[in-house]
Amino acid sequence: MKKWIYITAIFFWATSSVFAQLKTYTFEEAEKLSKENPKPFVVFVHTSWCNYCKMMENSTFKDPEIIRLLNANFYFVPLDAETKSAIRFNNHTFTFKPNGQNTGIHELATALATIDSKVIYPTITILLADYSIVFQKHSFINSKQLILILENAR
Repeated sequence: MKKWIYITAIFFWATSSVFAQLKTYTFEEAEKLSKENPKPFVVFVHTSWCNYCKMMENSTFKDPEIIRLLNANFYFVPLDAETKSAIRFNNHTFTFKPNGQNTGIHELATALATIDSKVIYPTITILLADYSIVFQKHSFINSKQLILILENAR
């Protein structure tokens, strides 16, 4: 009987961690929700062609502890830096700015991912509920590093 209870407990623990989903928001959704329940925003600025971005999506953002921290304490907003859709955020409309044939960068990505006059992917940016930037980091961030960052940003 003890063995059966132990197996059942392991099954429920494993399936609950497997099915934990990272809640993602658009800027518009997060801004609206933040008015009722202020929390910092974690913005993941990425592109479809960035290998380090894909590595973070497939490892860092799949970690159950990262999912738990982000879902409980932040609004997580992924931002494709090359999206052509206009984004309304903080009383401003941000648009895609072409810089060549079939290339360009979204103004909001530029605003949130520029560090030392450079935009590098991926970039994690943390905004307080008043939309001020309190943290920015370029490059791949593993789960252990991001856990420390998120715990310090709460």
